[in-house]
Amino acid sequence: MWREIEPDERHELTIQGFRVVAYVFGAGPETLLCLNGGPGLPCDYLREAHSCLAEQGFRVVAFDQLGTGASERPDDASLWTIERYVAETEAVRQALGLGPVHLLGHSWGGWLAIDYALAHPDAVKSLILADTVADMPHLIGELERLRAALGPETVAMMQAHEAAGTYDHPEYMAAITLLNYRHVCRLPEWPAPVRRSLGDWNMAPYMTMQGPNEFLYTGNLKDWNRIPDLPKITAPVLIVVGEHDELTPACALRMKNALPAGAWINVVRNASHMPFYENPEGYYPPLLSFLKDVSR
Repeated sequence: MWREIEPDERHELTIQGFRVVAYVFGAGPETLLCLNGGPGLPCDYLREAHSCLAEQGFRVVAFDQLGTGASERPDDASLWTIERYVAETEAVRQALGLGPVHLLGHSWGGWLAIDYALAHPDAVKSLILADTVADMPHLIGELERLRAALGPETVAMMQAHEAAGTYDHPEYMAAITLLNYRHVCRLPEWPAPVRRSLGDWNMAPYMTMQGPNEFLYTGNLKDWNRIPDLPKITAPVLIVVGEHDELTPACALRMKNALPAGAWINVVRNASHMPFYENPEGYYPPLLSFLKDVSR
């Protein structure tokens, strides 16, 4: 369903003293605000996967978070916190005059979306938590399980390199590459928007907040856990998870069980962390059905 199209609007905003660039597709009465993963990734991969929803009557908005893409890239590690990104998201919503939005957070963007929904409940009409988690310590345990499938020798090798800090060693990188193709994107050739986002990755926010790769969490979010707070979210929630997702179905179930009754979950078969590219037929129809139901 996705295809590369140019945004209808491009806005250069001044947010907290820095340039932040936002993109708008369509002009429908209902707004879908997309928060992409990373941290440190430009929004290309997520905005281009969801810009097609403009044809379904939605205004689709995404922005390059500070430090990424066309937005400003300050060299200040103190800026890389989830609290500052929550404030940035609210400032972007207000600057564009979006009103209450359907908020879609993918991966790290889902953690950001959860904290945003807790801080600004009146701004969120509905919440789509795509390929994300609400409990980082639980996720870390799940990642250990996925790594264990590589075998004890490979796990021991990875742990030795992690202890030594040699994350760029070829044998360690080979193991990470295998995990990426199993649990991040299972397509033999990754789509151009994904490759474009990954090729322009700012590792400074990523290292500060998450860690050196997708399967090792050492940053300032490693203890983040919002499971006790999820009952406070009153907006309708759709949870999306790939069958083989690095942010696993067990993590999705943990969120669903903590949310108020009525949260929906869509496990996308034959997909991992990028179901909108890996299995669009399993991703878009449930998302559209949810959005149209909650928009009525």
